[in-house]
Amino acid sequence: MNDVRTRPLILVRGFGGLDIGSEQANAYQGFNEGTVYPGRRGDNYIYEGFLLRALKSTSYRYTDATNVVGYYSSAVTSPGGDLDGWEETETSGTVVIDHQVARRVLREAAAGTLWVYRFYDLSPRSLQRYGEGLVQVIGLIRKAVERDEAGSFDGVDLVCHSMGGLVMREALLAMHKDAPGSAAELVHRVVTLGTPHRGIAFQRMPRWLVDSLPGAKAGSDELESFSPESTRFLELEKAFPVERILTLVGTNYRSYGVGPASVLNRLSSLFDEGTLATNRSDGLVKHSAAQLPGAPRTFVHKSHGGPDSVVNSRETYEIAMRFLHGTHKVSLWLEGAKITRGKDWFGNSEFYFGVSIKPRYVDFELFHQSAEAENCYGPFAKDDLSDDLPDLATELRKPLAEPGDRTSGWAGPDRLVWEGWVDAGAKPSDSAPGMVFRLDVYVGERDVNGIGFSDNVIFRKQYYVQAFPGVDAEFFLHTGEKYLVGRNARGVEELREVAAAEAHLGTKASVQRLPEIRTRPGWYLDVDGTGFSGRMRVAIAANRQG
Repeated sequence: MNDVRTRPLILVRGFGGLDIGSEQANAYQGFNEGTVYPGRRGDNYIYEGFLLRALKSTSYRYTDATNVVGYYSSAVTSPGGDLDGWEETETSGTVVIDHQVARRVLREAAAGTLWVYRFYDLSPRSLQRYGEGLVQVIGLIRKAVERDEAGSFDGVDLVCHSMGGLVMREALLAMHKDAPGSAAELVHRVVTLGTPHRGIAFQRMPRWLVDSLPGAKAGSDELESFSPESTRFLELEKAFPVERILTLVGTNYRSYGVGPASVLNRLSSLFDEGTLATNRSDGLVKHSAAQLPGAPRTFVHKSHGGPDSVVNSRETYEIAMRFLHGTHKVSLWLEGAKITRGKDWFGNSEFYFGVSIKPRYVDFELFHQSAEAENCYGPFAKDDLSDDLPDLATELRKPLAEPGDRTSGWAGPDRLVWEGWVDAGAKPSDSAPGMVFRLDVYVGERDVNGIGFSDNVIFRKQYYVQAFPGVDAEFFLHTGEKYLVGRNARGVEELREVAAAEAHLGTKASVQRLPEIRTRPGWYLDVDGTGFSGRMRVAIAANRQG
């Protein structure tokens, strides 16, 4: 059982379209929809949806508080009488506490509650109104926690899909305007799922055409919020620490059910990259639009909506829960590299580097890069991958509409590949030693002249990193699962012996004990094979919950 505090969690859905009737009729705003994964077994077979999985969790147990607050397009009056300590102003209006439901649902613990913010029940349809409503909800939750748990409120967590992230932004800005610094106190951490922070790339159609669509007048403010020319996203860093916002970026545009959106995203690539060869979106939102400068990010190979998307896939749940509750933060850098094949003399080759991350006992990735996802680092011209790529945070500060997309550079300084959150308690039993995650390393090449091939694989190999965190932390690199699971699982002392016995094999050893770096945080791990050799650095730190 993870002893990290479970804070109130608010789920905020995305853009419902111009006709929002179906969204208003959806009880849990789509967060109750899950996915079936045929051919898998156990926990990996049926994913029952974010909301139900959270309610069933044994590690981070939530209580459904959806009916505690009601949302109305026009103000309702207070029932009066004994309101169980709530004020009349809190039991009347458009965002209203139901004191009787609150008494029943919140009597055990208000902190570990789960709320669905139904902003589409409010009117008028504007981001400002939606943001104000979210501020009201957080205020009601704060009062519930403080009165039931003796002043222990330390913020809520938010998981926001698509436009829900823009609603979150407006709420944080409103808090900051009302009381500078309050947003960071009222909100703990945020996860955004495919949110168009920097707009929608193809939101360039003539205004008269947009206004002619049914329902366009009512939803005009929402449509305007998707403008690729806006830089309002930059104001967020003034109100809230962006390092506490994890941006989850979908990469599978092929499975998105709205064909015209994918076509328009491909056309937008013509303006940015001078080619129609890439799409680089989740089907609706560009990779570069779903990120914020200075905020951590992760990639999942899911679409913006539909079955098994960023809103209803297990990847989303696993990643969000590790960010909100995980025990450790892991960082991975590329220290050095050497490509030893490819670069045909008759072509114009460029190289790409990517890594995918999967933790043990979860059949889903926490981070995904591949040629298919179109999100690897690069392009590189040098065979040591030392090209001076543009700084990602700097590029993300520009409006999306600015020509050119130079956001495929490293995730941070020193060629940062990945930073993510893991949970030492996420294992079936204490007999599974350490924390383990798999690295799938990929190096590819394409010929931009079209003379050679556009999909050459220079190198691809899987490694398993096993960490034993603590004061005297140790890391081991495995080339297979032999010593990681079942009866063959080994502890630290046994792994040291195996690594020492195979030390003469170098990178071909089944287990390597990674050397700790004295001059900087982390441990070196070497990868080597036909066509490529490289050195990476991995570091682990306790997950700061502030």
